[in-house]
Amino acid sequence: MPKIGAVLESSSACLVTDFPKCDFRGVAQARGADCKRWDMSKVRPVVVLIEDDVKLRRLLRNSLQQEGFDVREADCGRTGLIVAATKKPDLILLDLGLPDIDGSEVIMKIREWWSARPVIILSGRDSEAAKIAALELGADDYVTKPFGLPELLARVRAALRRASRHTHANPTTPFCSHGVSIDILHRQVTRNGAAVDITPNEFRVLAVLVKRAGMLVTTRMLLDELWGPDSSPQHRNYLRVYMASLRQKLEPNPTKPVLLLTEAGVGYRIAVDDTQSAELTDEAIFSASQSSKPGQTED
Repeated sequence: MPKIGAVLESSSACLVTDFPKCDFRGVAQARGADCKRWDMSKVRPVVVLIEDDVKLRRLLRNSLQQEGFDVREADCGRTGLIVAATKKPDLILLDLGLPDIDGSEVIMKIREWWSARPVIILSGRDSEAAKIAALELGADDYVTKPFGLPELLARVRAALRRASRHTHANPTTPFCSHGVSIDILHRQVTRNGAAVDITPNEFRVLAVLVKRAGMLVTTRMLLDELWGPDSSPQHRNYLRVYMASLRQKLEPNPTKPVLLLTEAGVGYRIAVDDTQSAELTDEAIFSASQSSKPGQTED
């Protein structure tokens, strides 16, 4: 359970000086919003939006409300932490360049509270270093400004689906995507029903990616998982070799991968193919959002 008192104690200046500047009118508006997508008889997913740009915040709030989300806002990091701690959101949209504290501090505090609550970064920082730093702190996705609203909404829905899968995850159920089945428990991999010969190190790479299926895993994360914090530059080369070999074995066309994807300079992700796996309904997302509310544990 988030310790709100600790946040209040450490952020009294923000509470006294910044609260009057924080526009919370959207919170009241969200309660009466005309929601077109979700069944209003059900509790709507709660999104906390931490963004200091008033125009962008208003645009995002209106768009999310039209999609049926209950949006709670803050225009500074400390206030955002208080709103998150009290509202216990299903997803957090976070700007990094906040007026009081850096968004990286917000990520770290959120990860102290919840290990698997989706955090999507919205930032004008487009360098690979900035993306890697945010993802390694625990962010689930990174959207660079300016961005298209359809893209952001798609990422929000995808993050909620992943969170729902995490909540209902069954470790005995193989991961299936694009004709490939990866059974972590029995250490078996098949492609189109046929067994695939995977080396122990290749399987370790797959296991790390499957654990965060659909999410971007940085190269640093993979290196730490596979070889520990003292991994050498040579291990990066090993990782490239393993990924190339896995694509040869698992992809229909290794030069145009659809399963094992690369984010240049950042890391890798294993794609979730919703057309082959059972598509989660809106009701499943609602169910997951209710069953994982703190102070229940995650992971």
